Amino acid sequence: MTDKMTDRPIEKMTFEAALAALEQVVDQLEGGQVPLEQSIALYERGDALKKHCDAKLGEAELKVEKIVAGGDGSATRATAFNTE
Repeated sequence: MTDKMTDRPIEKMTFEAALAALEQVVDQLEGGQVPLEQSIALYERGDALKKHCDAKLGEAELKVEKIVAGGDGSATRATAFNTE
C-alpha cells in the first residue's frame, strides 16, 4: 500500500477522497493479485474508509436538516452542526 491515496490518514480525508480511496481498495481486492496479509490490511482500511464515508454522509444529512427557513419558506442559512 504505497499509493498516496491509501496512505493518507482517514480522519483527514474529505468524503470524496475517502470514497475514491475505498474504490481503489475494492479494485485491489477484486483484482486478486494482493498477498493474503496485504489483503487483510486493505480490508481493514476499506472498513475504516466506509465508516468514515458513512459518518461524513450523516453529518451532511444533519446539516441539511438544520437549514433554517425564512419567513417566506425559502432557505436562508444553515446552522452550524457539531458532531461532538
